[in-house]
Amino acid sequence: MTIAAGTDDNRQRAWIWLIACLGVVAIQILTQHLMGRLWICECGYVKLWEGVVNSSGNSQHISDWYTPSHIIHGFLFYGLGFLLLRGKPLSARLLLATVIESAWEIAENTPMVINRYRSATISLDYFGDSILNSTMDTLAMAAGFLIASRLPVAVTITIAIILEVCTGWLIRDNLTLNVLMLVWPLDAVKAWQAGL
Repeated sequence: MTIAAGTDDNRQRAWIWLIACLGVVAIQILTQHLMGRLWICECGYVKLWEGVVNSSGNSQHISDWYTPSHIIHGFLFYGLGFLLLRGKPLSARLLLATVIESAWEIAENTPMVINRYRSATISLDYFGDSILNSTMDTLAMAAGFLIASRLPVAVTITIAIILEVCTGWLIRDNLTLNVLMLVWPLDAVKAWQAGL
């Protein structure tokens, strides 16, 4: 009887953490709306996949070449939550990951960061994410987080490396290069990304 009651309490707490995650995403959406972000692509329709990096549809639809970066965010945030919140339920760690990702999604769509992307990277036509794309980026992070919670560490690291290498090879950009070019832009990398 005590075990069943404890299990019910754990389930209730897990639901509370998950509802808090949804609340954070709702705050992200509301904040971006108040910032004047568009709900969907200015083109007026929604695509499942936008495969052209240097297009006005990039970062506007459900997924694109930067979705793997957000999955990797989930891998990294799972590791961070494991270190910082050891002993806490998975749903509490997911809340931490969601707060970090949502904060980034809001910051990424401020004029300061958009202008940084445009000046320091090859993303000359980047004008920020649609609310749909930003929300889907947060959900991709959550998917990555949950994948990392189920897979052995070595498999998660292998998947992250494969995603980074593939996107780096196919579009000359990935999470590593994105962070590098935002923090410490290198002309040689920018030239390589531009195909020069």
